Amino acid sequence: MNTKADNPTAQILVVDDEVGHAEVMAEGLRRLGHVCTIVHDLTSAKDELSHGQFDLVVTDLSMEGERDGLEVLAEARKSQNNAETIMVTAHGDVPTAKAAIKGGAFDFIEKPIDLDVLRTLCSNAINTVFLREENSSLRQRINEQYGFEGIIGQSPAIRNLIQTMRQIAPSNIPVLITGESGTGKELVAQAIHNNSKRNKKQFVPLNCAGLSESILEDELFGHVRGAFTGADREREGRFEYANNGTLFLDEVGDMPLNMQAKLLRVLESGEVVRLGSNKVSHVDVRFISATNRDLQAKVKDGDFREDLYFRIKGVELHLPSLRERREDIPLLVNHYAQQYAQQLEKPVPSISEDLNMMLMQYDWPGNVRQLINVVQNMVIISIEPQLDPQHLPTEIKQALGDGAATGDASAIINDATGLRLDQIEKQAIRNALRINSGNREQAAKMLGIGERTLYRKLKEYGLK
Repeated sequence: MNTKADNPTAQILVVDDEVGHAEVMAEGLRRLGHVCTIVHDLTSAKDELSHGQFDLVVTDLSMEGERDGLEVLAEARKSQNNAETIMVTAHGDVPTAKAAIKGGAFDFIEKPIDLDVLRTLCSNAINTVFLREENSSLRQRINEQYGFEGIIGQSPAIRNLIQTMRQIAPSNIPVLITGESGTGKELVAQAIHNNSKRNKKQFVPLNCAGLSESILEDELFGHVRGAFTGADREREGRFEYANNGTLFLDEVGDMPLNMQAKLLRVLESGEVVRLGSNKVSHVDVRFISATNRDLQAKVKDGDFREDLYFRIKGVELHLPSLRERREDIPLLVNHYAQQYAQQLEKPVPSISEDLNMMLMQYDWPGNVRQLINVVQNMVIISIEPQLDPQHLPTEIKQALGDGAATGDASAIINDATGLRLDQIEKQAIRNALRINSGNREQAAKMLGIGERTLYRKLKEYGLK
């Protein structure tokens, strides 16, 4: 399979109110292997840009309104972090197109379109995007060799998260990871450590939830022999054990106030004193913490020290809940189905379209952790070559109700996000095509659906 550097495969949105003209441009770009989505008005373009992810937007400057193309450009700059935009203009619109370049457009091309010129211009724009894009799908797969392998997803939130992680990993800045339980906060902390200059040293995790002040103090700072009843030998704490490495405190929001003061002192001075000792040890630790609590609210309530809050919040990374990135669910399901099938030495099952649709509709209160358990359960109990709704745990079937069993994605609206499942499904297909450089066979396999089903969906959604 070719890499993007050899034969870039891009997601392109073509916006033109002249149907024939739009089809000609799209077909010229599809012949280069790109995935093109066509719309014919400003409203549809805004809808696609707000729900999809594109590398390039090719838009007519003047449609129903003379400045429609500029509005498409503005929307693309707002909702597409790394996309480029090419303006298609009539001869008299060239000054406006040049002004659009100053406003962020990559370039413009005049009508009548020369397809060779269009292809060259688009290729230059796409290459610019791929060179700049730190978290492109292929680069994410390369990153997996260096510690990001457990972070599965192509949603904008996950791609932005990975980009930020890569930027901050080489530094020593403290990191605060927020998000609901089960979103993978320790996985993110481990990935940051693995990509840091400290990756040859220890990554030391500790969950603060439910620990009393005395136990937590002993865990963090250690003790000397005779420090308390039962202390029959010396023990180094997590700070000393993590020296020159990374210390990760999960659920830091549950830490007692007295311990917060002691933690702050160590973070500011780098000095640790074991319980029962007067000897000071100096430590050099990269500090990462995580919480599912609202620390700002706890500060206001007096339950969390404000000075400690600002000390640990060098950079805040927020992990979205699974219901906020539903388009990643087919990728996650396929990944963990393969993983557990291999562990059980069973054939890797395919994933039915109906099952994927039902899984994307479910709200996942336990997030990725819950999804992993569900997939593991389905792989264990299944004796068929394909996983389908009959393999779902009873509680998920009951939560979804009878309406979800139809698999009619276009008819289901998600209350939490306002997205229709057809919009989620469309983006999941785009992501799979992108990851596999346009290879439909591999994309269908990744999504857990048959090639015929994928071809039908491509036609239904205008993805060619």
